Order: sequence, then structure tokens, then C-alpha cells
Amino acid sequence: MKHIQSLPEPSADALQHSQKLVERICDEIKNTANANTRNTNNNGSISFRRYMEMALYEPALGYYVAGTHKIGAAGDFITAPEISPLFSQCIANQCAGILKKYKKGGGWVLELGAGSGIMASDILLELERLEQLPEQYLILDLSPDLIQRQQQLLTERVPHLLNRVKWINQLPENFDGIIIGNEVLDAMPVEVFTQHNDQLYQHHVIWENNQLFEQLQPANESLQQLVEALNIPQQATPYTSETNPNLDGWFKALSKSINSAVILLIDYGYPRKEYYLPERNKGTLICHYQHLINEAPLFYPGLQDITASVDFTAVAEAADNAGLSITGFTSQAAFLANAGLENYFMQELDKNPDNQYKLAQQVRTLSLPSEMGERFKVIALTKAIDKDDNNSDMIGFSSLDQRYRL
Repeated sequence: MKHIQSLPEPSADALQHSQKLVERICDEIKNTANANTRNTNNNGSISFRRYMEMALYEPALGYYVAGTHKIGAAGDFITAPEISPLFSQCIANQCAGILKKYKKGGGWVLELGAGSGIMASDILLELERLEQLPEQYLILDLSPDLIQRQQQLLTERVPHLLNRVKWINQLPENFDGIIIGNEVLDAMPVEVFTQHNDQLYQHHVIWENNQLFEQLQPANESLQQLVEALNIPQQATPYTSETNPNLDGWFKALSKSINSAVILLIDYGYPRKEYYLPERNKGTLICHYQHLINEAPLFYPGLQDITASVDFTAVAEAADNAGLSITGFTSQAAFLANAGLENYFMQELDKNPDNQYKLAQQVRTLSLPSEMGERFKVIALTKAIDKDDNNSDMIGFSSLDQRYRL
């Protein structure tokens, strides 16, 4: 893979940080030398999946756990909650209907990876307005830097609700309530594979001539089985794509922690039939660096985001295997429309008519097919939730429920 444009030069401190991570990656590569008899590279290699895991999550050095600005204008990308509070207000409206099922304060909310904390604050404020605050709002995040920023932002915006907020570093036990994950699945490390003629190759990372390179090696048995299970139609070769082996374990751990819950996951991706199309013959893996998109995941390790689109069919399969029910699936545009986007837009417009253009731009970005509206999907999963009311509380999926596409 090569980046599609020149990228800004990092600062001296950032380069030093990245070099430390490269050194740790090199140590791991060297430790694998000759460990695998199928590895023809005498200097060792690691799978791309392992490289991505280190680049994103290596303690103190990985992109998501190190102290650099990642989200917002000063970071590398902007998420929907940063674009507009309308997004989080719609999420809160969906949560309110579900929380009514729970007594004594309305159950709990768990947000997975809370970013800057802006979505948590906006959801809490809207749930307060709707008189449906959760008993507790839990935030599970692995980044000490992000946790600090979340605490600061929530202290500034919702100081009167801080007693309901709690930060945790592992899944809770016996959870009852709502679990929210916005752009969580796309940050999971993936295996990258290439099919060429009748051979399946696994992407590895090697260290050669003082530089990291990708190398194709015959796929191991585990990856072969994973790719065979995808039933990818015959494609012109070479055909490169990704698969996420972490989903089964992740959903089983999530399900194990739950007594009863609704899980809302928002991310960009496709059902499987649309994921492995002939025109996606180079895969979906991209990187974000200072608001520039590139296709060079080995560039500046630790300083840029690495992400792949989500195979929502694989999500549904893994959730089903973990004992979860697939309750809804639709586009972000449809979900937001069902959850009251127009009403929230009008409320904000009434408060400040001068913001009409700004608010309209926000709605367009969140909803238009050419923006986030169709590329992003919302999937709802449930466990031990009463369904006697025909899921009338799942307002985000009241029209255009597209589970048939999975």
C-alpha cells in the first residue's frame, strides 16, 4: 500500500514517539525469527493484524492510548458527536424509551470508548431534559489521556451530573441497561489477505533495510478457514480485503457481562454482499492523519489512525453466536430520522434562528447519502429484553429496518 498524497511532517517529539513504537515493533518481529517453519523470512515477521494492534494499542505508545489529540479540528478525524449535538440527542431519545423498562432510576448506560466525552455530555443533558436519567453512566476507555479529557469536559458541561458518571477499565458484571459504541468496531485489528489465482496469502509486516514493509505469506489454516466461511464470490485476482477474527471473542465477553441490555453500535461498513465486491479489490483499510486520508498503514506508526470498514454480516453472526438477538439494522440517516432528528433541528432553530445555515449543514453531513447518512449503519442487539410490545421502544428502527440485508 502507498499513501495517496504527501503527508505533513510530524514534530520532532512526535517522530521520536513513533520511533519508540517502531523499535518495539521491530523487537517483536525479531522475536518471531525462525519461530514459524512456514516463514521464509529469516529475520522474522508479524501478521498485519498484530502490527495494527501494536500501532493502535501498544501501552503508552499506540495511537489510541498515547497522549495526542485524535478527535476534532486539532486531531486526525471528526466523529458524528463532534459534528453536531443533534446526533447525540437522537441517541438519547432512543435510549429514553429503553430506559423506561428499568425501575429505580432507569437502568445504566455504558459507552464504549467515549472519545472526547462530547457524546456522553450531550446524551446526559438530553436524558435529563426527558426526565429519564440512567442510574449510572459508565465509560469504558483504555486511554488515560482521553479519560482525562473526558473528565475535564464533563466537569465543564455537566458538573451537576458527574455523580452519575463512572469510568471503568473492564466490562462490568451483571449489567442491565444500554450499551453504546460509536465507531468502536472499525478500530479492531484486522487480518489482511490477498487471493491470487488459487492461493490465499496473509499480509505480514517485516523489517528490512531499516524500514517496515508488508510481505505476503501463505495464509495459515486459521485464516484460510475464516476466509472460506465468508463465501466470497469468485473475483478477478489479485483480490485484497480484510476480516476481523476478534468479533466472536468480543461479543461473547460482552454478552457474558450482561443480564439484560440493548446494544447500539454505529459504524461505517456494509453487509457482506456489499463488502466483498469486485470493485473493492484493494480492501477498505484506510488511515487518518491530520484530517488527510491515506493508504499507508506503516507510515508513522502510533501517529495515525488505522481503520477498516465493518462487515455487519460478521457482526450479526458473532452476536448471534454469543446469544444476542439482532433487533434492528438500518442506515444512520434512517435511524436519526426515526429518532427525531427533524424535531431536534427545529428545537435548536427556535432557540437561535441565526444558526439555520450551520444547523442545516450539520443535518446534511449526518444524513446525506454522499456524506455519513448511508455509509454509516446502526445495528441493535438485545439480550433478555421483553419483546411483548413488538419492539415499539426501538424507535430508531421503526421504519426502514434492513435486517434482511444482513
